[in-house]
Amino acid sequence: MGCFECCIKCLGGVPYASLVATILCFSGVALFCGCGHVALTGTLTMLENHFSQITTDHATLTIVMQTMQYVIYGIASFFFVYGIILLAEGFYTTSAVKKELQSQFKTTVCGRCITATFVFLTYILGLAFLGIFGFSAIPVFLFYNMWTTCAAMKSPMANITDPDSICVDVRQYGIIPWNATPGKACGSTLGDICSTSEFYLSFHLYIVACAGAGATLIALLIYMMATTYNYAVLKFMSHGNRRSAKFSEPY
Repeated sequence: MGCFECCIKCLGGVPYASLVATILCFSGVALFCGCGHVALTGTLTMLENHFSQITTDHATLTIVMQTMQYVIYGIASFFFVYGIILLAEGFYTTSAVKKELQSQFKTTVCGRCITATFVFLTYILGLAFLGIFGFSAIPVFLFYNMWTTCAAMKSPMANITDPDSICVDVRQYGIIPWNATPGKACGSTLGDICSTSEFYLSFHLYIVACAGAGATLIALLIYMMATTYNYAVLKFMSHGNRRSAKFSEPY
């Protein structure tokens, strides 16, 4: 066997769908966790400086945000390990399918059960990350509303006789209690808040974190399709049927 044939054989055993999903998953989780962690810190700093200057008013919010940061640590660690396991499972299943096509390998019930378990777990994680993706869009919406309000006040086309009448009240979103002081920002004070580094950085980091959550969700969908395809092929072949196939995973 020449070098070219050997390379073709090795490339034929690579689970390309799982490989692409792993790269996308690692990138998405890194963006979501890293940017989300920094954005939460910046948001808390902005709230403490401009909307809730009494510590007891935002004590519960502080605990919630710190808990979310610890959850982010757990998500990053879990998906790092889970992505490697799914990639290894993709290599194993691809090899099993190719060998079974050549009548050199027989899959076991245990192997098929493991693949089915990964299909189920990936499906559950996909639903969970769908909720996380929707949740991560909420701060983007809130910051966007504040940014558009500030942009409208600074616009030369705006004809505002009383800028102090334009306010953003974060208490209406349930972020801080109604008795928080001052709870809202109006006019020039609001414009100054939008010019701070905490607002600018947190706004863009939330956008990137939301995009990272979307990338992770797409990666989980690719994982689910790849593992479902492999499980279906293995189960079909386990009944004694043989079907010619060029690759064990779809591109």
